[in-house]
Amino acid sequence: MSKPKEFKEQTQSQPGDEYKMDPKPEYIRESYAGCGKLTDKVAIITGGDSGIGRSVAIHFAREGATVGIVYLEEEKDAQRTKKLVEKENQTCILFKGDVTNSNFCRQTVKNLYDTYGRLDIVVNNAAMQFPKDSLTEISLKDLHKTFETNIFAYFYLTQASLEFLQEGGSIINTSSVTAYRGSDHLIDYASTKGAIVSFTRSLSKNLAKKGIRVNGVAPGPIWTPLIPATFNDISDFGQDTPLGRAGQPSEVGPAYVFLASEDSSYITGQFIHINGGEIVGA
Repeated sequence: MSKPKEFKEQTQSQPGDEYKMDPKPEYIRESYAGCGKLTDKVAIITGGDSGIGRSVAIHFAREGATVGIVYLEEEKDAQRTKKLVEKENQTCILFKGDVTNSNFCRQTVKNLYDTYGRLDIVVNNAAMQFPKDSLTEISLKDLHKTFETNIFAYFYLTQASLEFLQEGGSIINTSSVTAYRGSDHLIDYASTKGAIVSFTRSLSKNLAKKGIRVNGVAPGPIWTPLIPATFNDISDFGQDTPLGRAGQPSEVGPAYVFLASEDSSYITGQFIHINGGEIVGA
């Protein structure tokens, strides 16, 4: 992929809106040819309205899956993703609400199951981040919001899903390169992403006997709405990677297809690192 267009200064607030981004992210390559890897599967994706979540939804749909998308408040992005899934001749159901509410997570999973009669794939992906230059600058409000969104919600949704997941099911958790190399300005965020790694590894051992696999993806700098909604200066975003550029959601989505499909049937407790070439501990 060629170097993307220059990232322009833009004002957004968390969690960010994809329709406002300039340039727009690429969520799937037109050359990506689905081959039925997820035919008749039903997936739920948190933060599925935009960014990596949207890319995962479209890739899953192109592979034959029905998709349930959970989003906070980004109505326009969510409706756009629904249309893109339907363009792939698949069904998409939207769930608007806050994943930090355990009752919402439980009811959402139940509604999805009641609608389609099965649940095969769970993608925990929603996240928040609030950069601060010092640990003492992190407010209790932001600290709680980061942990509640980035790791507590993973517990809530997964706990609710285990009632319906059967042997052959797949849970995929989105971590980050910051979990492995740290981040001096995202201390709380990186801490939650490290917790996701341990959560994934521990849960994979716990569920192995049930035939449910648990894996994750640890992206590096990917051009998603979270970036312009978080940072004031994005002109050089991702340029410090070995590949010299930020990644696109389209370069991340296929990894979720792999982990959700039978192609990865002998893989559990592992992470795929999509970070532009940065070498980190596995």
